[in-house]
Order: sequence, then C-alpha cells, then structure tokens
Amino acid sequence: MRRLPNQPRALRGLLATLLTALAVLAALVTGTVPAQADTTVCEQFGSTVIQGRYVVQNNRWGTSAAQCVTATDSGFRLTQADGSVPTNGAPKSYPSVFNGCHYTNCSPGTALPARISGISSAPSSISYGFVDNAVYNASYDIWLDPTPRTDGVNWTEIMIWLNKVGQIQPIGSRAGTASVGGRTWEVWAGGNGTNDVLSFVAPSAMSSWSFDVMDFVRETVARGMARNDWYLTSVQAGFEPWQNGAGLSVNSFSSTVNTGGGGPQQPGDPAACSVSYASNVWPGGFTADVTVRNTGSTAVEGWKLAFTLPSGQRVTNAWNASLTPASGAVTASGLGGNARIAPGASTNFGFQGTYSGTFTPPNGFSLNGATCATT
Repeated sequence: MRRLPNQPRALRGLLATLLTALAVLAALVTGTVPAQADTTVCEQFGSTVIQGRYVVQNNRWGTSAAQCVTATDSGFRLTQADGSVPTNGAPKSYPSVFNGCHYTNCSPGTALPARISGISSAPSSISYGFVDNAVYNASYDIWLDPTPRTDGVNWTEIMIWLNKVGQIQPIGSRAGTASVGGRTWEVWAGGNGTNDVLSFVAPSAMSSWSFDVMDFVRETVARGMARNDWYLTSVQAGFEPWQNGAGLSVNSFSSTVNTGGGGPQQPGDPAACSVSYASNVWPGGFTADVTVRNTGSTAVEGWKLAFTLPSGQRVTNAWNASLTPASGAVTASGLGGNARIAPGASTNFGFQGTYSGTFTPPNGFSLNGATCATT
C-alpha cells in the first residue's frame, strides 16, 4: 500500500481504524479468516495440536543439537535442525504430524487404536516440501501392535519412504519389490532391536500422494509381520534427517479411519455413546468423575474420549485412564482391562485438576470421533 501523506495524527488514526474495519468486513463477506500465528516447538519431545485433530511433534531423540518445528494451520515446517549424525546409523529425529497415539500422547478425537479386522479403510493424504543441502528421508509411519496400546514401542513399524536424499537406507535388508496402492516399491525388512520394521521405498521422489493406509497394513499381514487381530495405533508423516534439514515441511496432512461397513459417523447421526460428568469443586481445585457408556450395538475397542477443558483448567493426576495433554484439547484413553467397552456397558475414570477464575465443566465429548450425548 502507498504511504499516506502527512496528516494530523487524529486523522491518520481515523483512517487506520477505517482501513481495519474494511478488512474485517471483506473477510466476513468472502468467508476468509485472517491467518493465525504459527506455533514453534523446540522442546525435545514437545508437541502441539493442529486442525483440532492432529498432533505435531518435535520428537528429537538421536541428537542433543537444537531442533525446532513450527506448526502451521495444515502441517509444519522444520525451522531449525542443527548438526549431523553418521549416515550408517539412526537419524537425528522424526519431526512429524500424527493421528493416533504416540507414547501416551493421543490426538484429539482419534479413532485409534483400532483393531485391524474392524477397519474398512483408512484414507490419508500428504504433501511435502523438500530442501537441498540435507540428508534425510520423507517417511510415512504406520504402527501396529497386538494390543491397543497407547504408550511405548509398538511391535511392528511400517515405513513408506516417499523421498530419500543421501547415502542412507532402511533398516534390515532388501526383500524384493511389491505392488501396493497402485505403485511399485522396493521392500526392506528387518528390526532395530526394539521393533520389527517393514519399509517401502519409492523409486523416485513423491512430493504428494493420497492413498489407503490399509493397503500397506494388509501387505504387512500377508508377509507375516502382523495379524488381523492386532491394532493400528497411529499413522505419522514427517522426516528423518541425518544432516541439516531446516526448511523441510509437511504442507498438508489428513487421516481418517473408517471402521465397519458404514464408515465414520457423520454429523447429525445418532450418538453411539453418552457421557456423565460430575465434579467436586473447591477454591482453585476440583475433581471430576466421568462415566462413558457405549449406547451402540458393537463394542468400542481402545476407547478414547476427547473433550476440551475450559481456559484456566489443568489436569494434575488421573485414575483409570491416561489424559493428555494436561490442558486445552484433552484425550482420555482406556488402560489395560478397561480399554474395551461392550455394547450397553460403561466405563468410569476420574481426574484431579486446578483452575483459575470461575469453574465451568466441559460442554462437549466425542468417543473415538463420534459425538456423545451428555447426561
């Protein structure tokens, strides 16, 4: 915009106010929304939520050098990636965005973990931004386990290498080729000492792709590295950098898990769950007792209840469930024997927390992605 000539200060202020009002009006008319400030995470295992349903994680585990990710509205970019590690060993990190659960950190409202045999499809799409002067892979990770676990290392990891830059290779050894998702891949199989790994390497760089995660899961089952009664626990898209990497980006990411023959619940469909939330409040603190009932006709495996704590509230401890994160958009996940809710049955958990200002309870709950009635 051309600079305005000198005017009296009051007139300049009036013009600035008028211009701001016109910009807001234009946004309302066109349906556009001013961009939100991006969130930068530099903590080793720090994370943040995007799109209200996915988690962006820094996940720096192979180096002590500084690394930061900046979450955007639709993905993230690696804004700092110092140092390097030998290319014949493990990478520096796996900055990524995921749907599901990773070391007790579960994305809001996720349907995962879910039993493989009960998943009809799991469509996903990814768009990457690459850089020069770095050694890395662009990898989509799929995690499988015999149990609906939400913490620790899973049994089998599927890696889809959509780009490979530098003298690096997947874990294990070559196991031939395979046609999956309408494409031909170089297949590697092995283990890293803690879990089995099956890798699918693209013959040339792919900057974007839409596919069904279950195509790779079924290929893994066919190769004897998983079973249909196991669980899909998370899907993740990001990068494994060995050298540098600043500027790498996931421009967009989407992931849906459809269970049964009817696909996911649509807005307005009858709720398959109900939630009662009872609280005991004192100045600065409270406890909550939550009962989740399965009102549907099929069992809920690996249940996850998503809700948002009002501003100023924070969880300090919990029982009969894992709650992450401690504030904001929270997901409660079943533990051990209470991870399954049979049709018509219910489960109960509770937590203690602190609050500031006036205490109010959450006003909406969803069970594995389906909106629940409140009682």
